[in-house]
Amino acid sequence: MSKRIQGETSATILSRDGATTEPASPDLLPPISGPRLYIAGVDEAGRGPLAGPVVVAAVVFEPGRTPINGLADSKQLCAERREALYARIVERALAWHVVFIEVEDIDRINIYHATMLGMKRALQGVLHVGECLARIDGNALPRDLPCRAEAIVGGDASDRSIMAASILAKVSRDRHMRELHARWPEYGFDEHKGYSTPAHLAALRRHGPCPQHRRSFAPVRASDDLFAPLLREPLPV
Repeated sequence: MSKRIQGETSATILSRDGATTEPASPDLLPPISGPRLYIAGVDEAGRGPLAGPVVVAAVVFEPGRTPINGLADSKQLCAERREALYARIVERALAWHVVFIEVEDIDRINIYHATMLGMKRALQGVLHVGECLARIDGNALPRDLPCRAEAIVGGDASDRSIMAASILAKVSRDRHMRELHARWPEYGFDEHKGYSTPAHLAALRRHGPCPQHRRSFAPVRASDDLFAPLLREPLPV
C-alpha cells in the first residue's frame, strides 16, 4: 500500500437522507469545528465502462469505530452482499454522499477529470461533520480539495471507510445501469453494466451507440463512425 498526501458540470447527487441535491460550494459549507478528526473514505465506480456515468461516493464513520461487519472491496462481494451492506452503511454512517458524473461531462472533460470532479463533490457533501482527512482510493488527488487528503493505492482493500465508499458507489451505479437497461434493452446494460464485454461490443456493432454511450471512448467512437453515414443518408428502397 502506498500513499500520496495533499494539504489544504452536471451531476446527480445522493446524500445522507437519500435526497437529490445540487453540488455544494466550499464557501457554503458549515465551518469546521471541534478537535475531532474524521476520516472520509472516497472511491469511484465506473471509470472503465463504455456507457453510463462514473459514480463517486464519500463515507464518514464515527472516529475510532466502523459499526459494520463484512466490509470489503466492492469488487470482491456478490451483488446481494453489496446491497445488504449498502443499507447498513447509509443507516449507520455519520455522513455519506454519492455523486453521478454523467456521460456528457465525461465526453467533455475526459474520464480522468470527470472522476476527479466527482471525488471533490462527494467529499464536499460530508464536510459538515467537522474537520476531515480524506482517504481516496488510487494514486491521484483532485486539485483544490477543501481538506487534507491522501491517495492510497489499494485503499479499497485496506481502509474500511474507502471500502464503504466503494460499496455505495458500485451499488448506486449498478442500480442506475438497470434503469438504463429498461430504456435500451438491446445493449444488455443490466448484465455488463456498460463494460466492454463481447456481448456489449457485439450490440454496439449491431445497433450503434445510444445516448448513454461515451463517444470519447474508442470502441464507441468507432461504432459511431460506422453508423453515422447510415443516419445521414436514406437507405435505398
